[in-house]
Amino acid sequence: MDKLKRQAIKIAQKAKKAGGALALLGTDVKNRGLLKMAGAIRNHKADILKANEKDVRQALKDGQAKAFIDRLTLNDARIEGMAKGLEEIAQLNDPAGEVIREWTRPNGLKLKQIRVPLGVIGMIYESRPNVTAEAAGLCLKAGNAVILRGGSEAYHSNSVLVNAISKAIEEARMPAEAVQLLLPQDRRSIAVLSQLKGLVDLIIARGSEEMINKVSSKAAVPVLGHGKGVCHVYIDEAADAAKAVAIAYNAKVQRPGVCNAMETLLIHTSRLNDVLPRLAERYEEAGVEMRADPEVRKIIPRAKAARSTDWGTEFLDKIVAMKAVGNVQEAIDHINKFGSGHTDSIVTEDPLTAELFEKAVDSSCVMVNASTRLHDGGVFGFGSEIGISTQKLHARGTMGLRELTTTKYLVEGSGQIRE
Repeated sequence: MDKLKRQAIKIAQKAKKAGGALALLGTDVKNRGLLKMAGAIRNHKADILKANEKDVRQALKDGQAKAFIDRLTLNDARIEGMAKGLEEIAQLNDPAGEVIREWTRPNGLKLKQIRVPLGVIGMIYESRPNVTAEAAGLCLKAGNAVILRGGSEAYHSNSVLVNAISKAIEEARMPAEAVQLLLPQDRRSIAVLSQLKGLVDLIIARGSEEMINKVSSKAAVPVLGHGKGVCHVYIDEAADAAKAVAIAYNAKVQRPGVCNAMETLLIHTSRLNDVLPRLAERYEEAGVEMRADPEVRKIIPRAKAARSTDWGTEFLDKIVAMKAVGNVQEAIDHINKFGSGHTDSIVTEDPLTAELFEKAVDSSCVMVNASTRLHDGGVFGFGSEIGISTQKLHARGTMGLRELTTTKYLVEGSGQIRE
């Protein structure tokens, strides 16, 4: 056994012990830990920013893309956002111990199905150091220990964050080993972590599609992937023009380098002449590169010709693919063929069209008259999110506290036996 595997096993063993202790803690203790974590992040803001500057300088030197740099960068507002997110998680109901259902059988057996922590979660993610605080907070509130394996590009930021968080939860009389960092210098650590069956209960992989596929192909532990976001907005023939422009603009421009940003705009042919010019003007003002099919280019000739590879591409940048469709079914077919199952939205005032779109689009989140950017744990009232699952088991869509639990049955008898 090499040094890396020994190190990973040692970390996982500590996490398993810590997870067992966490499962016995009351909600008040966990909330106290979360509040201390929030305070520690604020108190160590200068150290966090200094470490993050080092990571960003190296990323710039390495020639990383603008979207990558944006996800990596921390500032006062984002650090405060991390702290507030932890405080919001502390205000949420504790899912551990929640009774899902209970009943009594004719023979007198009393049954309950309750929520319980998963145990130890391995969190594999890239570039975004704010995920460190979000994952730690959500896992702890649900009663889980977490092993964080961030990318090497955020090593300095994550190290300072985890150090501050660990000390804070220890002050709250919670096991410090409930939050640990697996060093990222050796890429093999991802494969090693995902093979620790019996010590790690679930791997959550959050990053590029390539990374998630690699993790899944070699894992002995169940893997839940936060996959790419090829999100669509469809402007229907019955759309309100003002809503359509505002939603399609926000979905693309508000923060283009994240997974719930729109990548493809679909527009009904009857709305090409009124909605499209207004939207294109706003895109141009914002510096968005438009790539369009021939019908759209008849109206917006300055748009570049879309390539076949543009449908299904996650640009993570100020680039939008634009396509005209003849009806809602064409839009649905395009989304189900080229989408990633993340988030898709329709703008329409026709309730029957909206209902068809909601039922037929096979995505983890389907929206009506709302920006795709709103698919977010904080917006949904989850306090934060540990990821957005584009899979169908065991969780789908935004993953909050309940998605970090499993269930078990409690059966109370009075001497019953099976005849």
